[in-house]
Amino acid sequence: MSDLASKLAVLRRQAGVGTTPARDISSRNVAGPELSAAKASRAGRAPALASLAALRRMAGVRDRLVKPPVPARPHTREVPGEEIAPGLRYIEQRFAWNEPPDELDLSFARLTTARREHVLHFDTETTGLAGGTGTRAFMIGAADWHKGALRVRQLYITAMAAESAMLRAFAEWLHADTVLVSYNGKSYDAPLLATRYRLARMANPLLGLTHVDLLHPMRRRYRQVWENCKMQTAERRLLRIVREDDLPGSEAPRAWLTYLRGGSSADLVRVAEHNLQDVRSLSGLLVAAHGWRVQDALPGCDEN
Repeated sequence: MSDLASKLAVLRRQAGVGTTPARDISSRNVAGPELSAAKASRAGRAPALASLAALRRMAGVRDRLVKPPVPARPHTREVPGEEIAPGLRYIEQRFAWNEPPDELDLSFARLTTARREHVLHFDTETTGLAGGTGTRAFMIGAADWHKGALRVRQLYITAMAAESAMLRAFAEWLHADTVLVSYNGKSYDAPLLATRYRLARMANPLLGLTHVDLLHPMRRRYRQVWENCKMQTAERRLLRIVREDDLPGSEAPRAWLTYLRGGSSADLVRVAEHNLQDVRSLSGLLVAAHGWRVQDALPGCDEN
């Protein structure tokens, strides 16, 4: 101990102040960084733990607000209809339906008239909504008035290789005097089928046929009246049809591909139900549009 330190110690004893052991400066210098790191680690963990607790409290609130999970649909591979060719299935149903007049007025579509037995309402379900050569139709539905009832026929494929068979079968339903009825079919369904027939090296049976696309007259008449002119809006407004548990058309590609990859057929069955309602509604909307000329002639008539 140096002389200065000894003198300080003496002065402290004389003043009655207790002495404390001298600290090991070298030890303090070694342990200092470790202690500082430990303190920093504890300081960093504190906000993180507080945030975690807050997230847990939030999760607890959300758990109480979440709706009960929807029961999973049963996993089944069963599909409806009769297999008329490898991978091609056919469904036919008949419905009691108010028959339209023998001659339908098509002036709303800037056409003349059409015989009831010549009208074919059709709609497709496809692997995508963008169109183009990579998009194919995997389901075609068609409705016509036949023997006092509305007949609905549907073709759909459960294998890629069956597309040509489906196209051939649909072509057999069309004749030179067929009048096609669709909803946005001139812009989407008909061009898509024309592409598929061309790629299959088949003649396009839709070419040259009269085609009534109901979307355009609906827009001309109701674009300033309804919130939109989608088909489901038209059927709700004009036919009082409200769909329940309907699978949106945008989900059709997923449903079909799921089945092709070995998944459940439950949603594919729902696609067929959606397509069925589409063509049934087309027949009702055509009859409603047929009556517009007479309706407009009535004084003070407001259908909206």
